[in-house]
Amino acid sequence: MADPYGESGPGEGAPRLVARQAAGDNAEPLTISEISAALKRVVEDRFGFVRLRGELSGVKRAASGHLYCALKDDAAVIDAVMWRGSAQRLGFVPEDGLEVIATGKITTYAGRSKYQIVIETLEIAGEGALLALLEKTRRRLDAEGLFAAERKRALPYLPRVIGVVTSPTGSVIRDILQRLADRFPSHVLVWPVLVQGQGAAEQVAAALRGFSAMEPDGPVPRPDLVIVARGGGSIEDLWAFNEEIVVRAIAECSIPVISAVGHETDTTLADFAADRRAPTPTAAAEMAVPVRADLAATIADLAGRQARAVFRPLELGRERLEARLRRLPRPEQLLQGQTQRLDEFSERLRRGLMERAGRGRERLAGISARLSPRLIEQQLVRKREALAGLARLADQLHPERPLQRGYAIVRAADGHALTSRSAARKHDALRLQFADGLLDVARAGAAAPRKSGAKGGAAPRQDDLFG
Repeated sequence: MADPYGESGPGEGAPRLVARQAAGDNAEPLTISEISAALKRVVEDRFGFVRLRGELSGVKRAASGHLYCALKDDAAVIDAVMWRGSAQRLGFVPEDGLEVIATGKITTYAGRSKYQIVIETLEIAGEGALLALLEKTRRRLDAEGLFAAERKRALPYLPRVIGVVTSPTGSVIRDILQRLADRFPSHVLVWPVLVQGQGAAEQVAAALRGFSAMEPDGPVPRPDLVIVARGGGSIEDLWAFNEEIVVRAIAECSIPVISAVGHETDTTLADFAADRRAPTPTAAAEMAVPVRADLAATIADLAGRQARAVFRPLELGRERLEARLRRLPRPEQLLQGQTQRLDEFSERLRRGLMERAGRGRERLAGISARLSPRLIEQQLVRKREALAGLARLADQLHPERPLQRGYAIVRAADGHALTSRSAARKHDALRLQFADGLLDVARAGAAAPRKSGAKGGAAPRQDDLFG
């Protein structure tokens, strides 16, 4: 018999049943996890930082806040994931078909033996792609009627309180305050917001909703007019005012709104949604109030210098804090693989619950079909007929039924029926039951059984039934 380990079996190169280590080879076979980890190290070391340009495809935001998509060109495609912390800092809403530039690192996902890019920053690839996205959003919102002329409201002639949504440290607020002071001093409420970059659109929309929700007789006076303002800049600088959340907040605001974003040649979607568009923030102040008198310009200048003096230390502190935060490792990087696996399990659980609910609905439908009212009525009719037949049979078989035809039932004194002559001879007294009543009889010389409830005294003499 040949040695199964090949010592005396076929020659070199012949197939074997049991693996063995070749002579001089000290390399142990790798496990799947070991080769996956090795590949992950090689890929991440080689492509620790990359910038990719491509078209977004299959954009999907998970319930956990992570963004999953793919980047493709005309010849290749690569999967991509953007963790929640980075996705929350996006300055635009990713959509399929949008050309972008993604910055991040290439890594592997052992659960599917695939490589992917973990995106840290995502930017629109040039002004052409940005303008295409802008036009697509404009057509969609216009089709909903957000820019319709009949939605526009007239501005109040002399507003008592004016609300301004803008940056508290920029030149825009100073220009508005100065022009209002020159023309007609008014009570101004400034809602400070970011006017560009991450979070600017959300802050502007929150400010508009906040002004709209204020009570007319509340502790803080409610504005009669709201100005949304920002200085000039590139299309990227003004992009927050093209965001859908800002456009909808302007359209839904219960207070008339003037949009004063950028210079005369700048146009944003906020201008289309507002009740009035001003070419500059200064022109917005001129639209808001009529001319009353010129006021001292030094007041506005001092107010601006005061604002700069107060907020400059805060800005420096914020910059230092952000610089330190960038040096710290991000928590999501430590949990990338587990987080992605959790998203997959969540999706599998959701599909499983839906499938089980569908099977339950099908089973319930089958049971409901068997419980139709017509079927139940048919069963009740059959049961009633069977019960009526049993009642008729019980009536025919009743033991007292023969008494109607002249028969009698012989009972002992205690009332139980006697069915044979030998059984009757054992008793001195008997009771005969006829259809019309009972008759007590006794053996000659024996006392007849006393009826229940009879008074004392001698019972009447009975005939001798036994001779």
